[in-house]
Amino acid sequence: MLKIAGTAATAAGIGVGTGAVATPAAAAGGAYAHPGLLHTKADLARMAAKVKAGAQPYTAGFAKLTANAHAQSSWTPRPAATVYRGGGSPQNYAALYKDIHAAYQNALRWHITGEGAHADTAVNILNTWSGTLTSVQGSADRFLAAGLYGYQFANAAELVRDHADFELDRFKTMLSEVFAPLSDDFLANHNGAVVTNYWPNWDLANMACVLATGIFCDDKAQVARAVDYFKDGEGLGAVKKAIPVVHDDGLAEWLEAGRDQGHALLGVGLMGTFCEMAWNQGIDLYGYDDNRFLKGAQYVAKWSMGDNVAYTANTRAKGAVNGWSGRETAADAAGVDQNMTRPIWAMIANHYTKRRGLDASYLTRIAAKAAPEGGGGDYGPNSGGYDQLGFGTLAFTRDKATAAEAGASPSASTTTSGSGTTSKKGASSADPSASASAQGGRSEDLAATGTSDFPAWTAAGGVAALAGGLLLLRRRNRSGGGPTA
Repeated sequence: MLKIAGTAATAAGIGVGTGAVATPAAAAGGAYAHPGLLHTKADLARMAAKVKAGAQPYTAGFAKLTANAHAQSSWTPRPAATVYRGGGSPQNYAALYKDIHAAYQNALRWHITGEGAHADTAVNILNTWSGTLTSVQGSADRFLAAGLYGYQFANAAELVRDHADFELDRFKTMLSEVFAPLSDDFLANHNGAVVTNYWPNWDLANMACVLATGIFCDDKAQVARAVDYFKDGEGLGAVKKAIPVVHDDGLAEWLEAGRDQGHALLGVGLMGTFCEMAWNQGIDLYGYDDNRFLKGAQYVAKWSMGDNVAYTANTRAKGAVNGWSGRETAADAAGVDQNMTRPIWAMIANHYTKRRGLDASYLTRIAAKAAPEGGGGDYGPNSGGYDQLGFGTLAFTRDKATAAEAGASPSASTTTSGSGTTSKKGASSADPSASASAQGGRSEDLAATGTSDFPAWTAAGGVAALAGGLLLLRRRNRSGGGPTA
């Protein structure tokens, strides 16, 4: 039985405007609009309507979802009171991330089809964990668990937060007392290490948890902390540290490109997730600092497809505060495997080329190559295959915004946060002709994708460009959960 008013209408595919750029205003009487993390009501209605109409590439993306073992209503959760990652006994965090992805996939499937069994499964998974889990422990990797699984848990729960059987207050307590404190502590203290000891992904995962928890729990102060950290944080996850150099060609080098490809892709996915959740609450971080994230994502896309990119040698201080110390230099961009992928590109490419009407040819090409994107369980058995919720082809493909929509701000020109009113910095990104440096591909043979839409964008629908998603991420640690972030 459907238990949320209006869900049946959504599942039935009531027509909605699919090109609108404006994001939801804050919920009446509350701090934030709900649902309002990675997906809004309009997003969910668009997916349902497009799938019902048999439109591509949505149906190809939906087929990836329904084929995934985690998206089945027969899924049975395996909760634990304490989750360990990287240390402690037993290391049982795989059960957590698999259950989170099952909850998310079943909830998404419910919104698209209206099949109540999937809602019931998602709610059961989430309720069982919130009634059982009391702590996340382990080595430094416990902070990765808090960050990655905290933001994912919040997104899964956001999709069923109004379900009659969902224990909303208990879930808020779990996020606020188990996950978010670890993430807040990491951003403040970095596990007792010097601030540059940890690569950007560590910060980005925990930033995503703090932001998602703040939105889910209507905690303005927590949202403000996350947004402020994105702009001016001390750690390497802050946008100008993760993307330290902007080149004259409109691309901006990604710091972790000097480390390896897998972690650079993870970072792009996490920053995109952070920006999308903020956008859906009226905060434009996608456009912050003259589209800095666009320039960095274009750089990683170009590099990942085997093209040469510039890299400025970077030396990081490592070690513990008042303890051991060392230094490490990344002298050049690492080598790449052009077949390596993560389900991260559709969301980012659609924002810049469809919502904003900007040119992003590298993003367009790599998103087409990766389509249709799958999710947890489609990219290998280890934890790295579950770092993103995925299904971007289904969830984030959108029609091109009109000129007026592309010039609109998210919700309004400013948005209220815990620290007051946040200016829409980087507002020039709303103008498709705002900055040549934001174009990122004018000199290529490809057409400027902000205006003509590279043909592979449309051809991608229904084409298993990556052999049905069987292409696996190469991981350094194949016996465990993959490399640390």
